[in-house]
Amino acid sequence: MGATRVVVLGAGIIGAACARELALAGLAVTVVERGAPAAATTAHGEGNVLVSDKGPGPELDLALLSRRLWPGVLDAVAAHLPEAAAAVEWEPKGGIVVATTAGGARELERFAAAQREAGVTAEPLDAAALAAAEPHLTRDFALAVHYPGDAQVQPAGTATALLADALRAGAVLRAGCEVLGADTAGGRITAVRTSTGTIGADAVVNAAGPWSGETARRLGAPVDVRPRRGEVLVTAPMPPTVFHKVYDADYVGAVGSGAGDLQASAVVESTRAGTILLGSSRRRVGFDERIRPGVLSVIAGKALRLFPSLAGATVMRAYGGFRPYVPDHLPVIGPDPRLDGLWHATGHEGAGIGLSAGTARLLADLMLGRDPAMDPAPFRADRPAVLSEGESR
Repeated sequence: MGATRVVVLGAGIIGAACARELALAGLAVTVVERGAPAAATTAHGEGNVLVSDKGPGPELDLALLSRRLWPGVLDAVAAHLPEAAAAVEWEPKGGIVVATTAGGARELERFAAAQREAGVTAEPLDAAALAAAEPHLTRDFALAVHYPGDAQVQPAGTATALLADALRAGAVLRAGCEVLGADTAGGRITAVRTSTGTIGADAVVNAAGPWSGETARRLGAPVDVRPRRGEVLVTAPMPPTVFHKVYDADYVGAVGSGAGDLQASAVVESTRAGTILLGSSRRRVGFDERIRPGVLSVIAGKALRLFPSLAGATVMRAYGGFRPYVPDHLPVIGPDPRLDGLWHATGHEGAGIGLSAGTARLLADLMLGRDPAMDPAPFRADRPAVLSEGESR
């Protein structure tokens, strides 16, 4: 009997990370991607590996697991594929959260205290320490908290490196291959039907990001994963100006909001190339790809409140992408009880880059019958928030 055949649907960072874990465990992995690897949601992210924006609970636990795993994962990739690993651009530079109002300071102080109880290092900064850490940041602030655990990667480069390591371990990639449906027998999935042919499968992993809802529907087990759009501005390369990931305390509320209208907050960070990324926005507009100038204006205005010196910066481009949104703001990781052999690894919204390492490890633990690295129950696929709208589609 041959190795277990696993078809991973999606070659973004979640799919790539899952494919790597499963291929390294000896499974026969095929990665199916409708377009090109790392070219959709992953390519339109900022590369965040964050613990600072998550309150105590399952998502923070997953973020802490991922943060512990990332250095070892990247070292393992570098041992075999040094050029691919170099494209990751891992920067454990830490984050700084700034509250600019008294009310925001009270909420940030409460939030940081709860995080510390959950094991997160969160260090208040006085004016002198903040000025030393970020000399170009506004001095008009009420509270600043430093999170040394925050890091950043180049998202497409990271996904490509993980996928390359999966292929080195024996995985096969089928790009330009769209999922059409599934073959089943006795309530169990036996194959995936695609635009380029049928692929036999003992297990299928739905890692299609914002398209996971439609993909799951085609497979016969719909889940409520919807697209949520975000935009980012990119400056021309600049002299060193921003040294951490810096964001307004409002960012946490924008991430956690379920509102469909525009949610925006200031997120400012540099890249190794010298550009500065200005975010971020969240809107529920379906798969409408149009970039709205009004949204970009709001993003720029909020960024200037934190870094007034950026007023003269040249904006080189803007980009937007879709994030996989679940109404209860938790990823979906694990088996689907309605269809034996179907697994999900999706619904991370804007946190998929950072959470991919932990997601892949947890999924592999469950699929292989190992003791899971953390409690998987909060991420189960049959919880009400995941099935409420999905079942009715």
